[in-house]
Amino acid sequence: MAEVLVYVDHVDGAVRKPTLELLTLARRIGEPVAVALGPGAGNTAAVLAEHGAVKVLTHDAAEYADYLVVPKVDALQAAYEAVSPAAVLVPSSAEGKEIAARLAVRIGSGIITDAVDLEAGAEGPVATQSAFAASFTTKSRVSKGTPVITVKPNSAAVEAAPAAGAVEALTVSFSEKATGTKVTARTPREATGRPELTEAAIVVSGGRGVNGAENFSVIENLADSLGAAVGASRAAVDAGWYPHSNQVGQTGKSVSPQLYIASGISGAIQHRAGMQTSKTIVAINKDAEAPIFDLVDYGVVGDLFEVVPQLTDEIKTRKG
Repeated sequence: MAEVLVYVDHVDGAVRKPTLELLTLARRIGEPVAVALGPGAGNTAAVLAEHGAVKVLTHDAAEYADYLVVPKVDALQAAYEAVSPAAVLVPSSAEGKEIAARLAVRIGSGIITDAVDLEAGAEGPVATQSAFAASFTTKSRVSKGTPVITVKPNSAAVEAAPAAGAVEALTVSFSEKATGTKVTARTPREATGRPELTEAAIVVSGGRGVNGAENFSVIENLADSLGAAVGASRAAVDAGWYPHSNQVGQTGKSVSPQLYIASGISGAIQHRAGMQTSKTIVAINKDAEAPIFDLVDYGVVGDLFEVVPQLTDEIKTRKG
């Protein structure tokens, strides 16, 4: 069976959930070979093997931390040349898509971004995507070269599938461009205790109907009762009620959780583009004609300041 390269997204050896989802998808089309780079790369092997990696290629160097994406592209290209894979899978984050695009240009291959599913095809892997703000679902494949595919988080269930996970050192020669853009400083993100927005299984978002930064605590309380991430519409972000890093939408982040709860959000196409692939969508809005209700699985017509606190209390009661 052909091998499939999987780029590992990890933090000091702690593998992030989207990578484990990629391993599940990779097993559908071949044997996963994971590529782990940077500090702690060697510590990823156990969990990667547990989820199906037959081999783990590792490499650590100061360049991965000191410079932007080019060193990682150099390493992934080295892995590609060493393995000759049937496909290369990368998590669909901002950095992941840049790495994938640069790699595709280098190896002369086509690229598919933001896939939400993957299956084997007679002429190569077939990716499912949501197009035109998720109004259409398309299936496509790369017709030239080795497919480079980025996959949205929460597109597949994480499945354990123990494999050998043999660790091999990857030989990497950095290009001149690898040190072209240096990282001069880092500021740790303030911890909220909530899951990462793009990776969360549940997202609770607030919009214009929240009517003020001081009222977002209602949204946060519901999110915390569910162990969810907090999102916001563009209107709420533009008004300064919530940080831009939490914006869901075409000009914000795309999310695809198992459950998305929209409170006080009208459902403009800009917002829908970032959350329409969610598995189950619930909306709470006092305007029965709000466009969001055309999209939802469950809708509640009512004042969010009455509905959301009751929902939060009920969840807490059921949790005991």
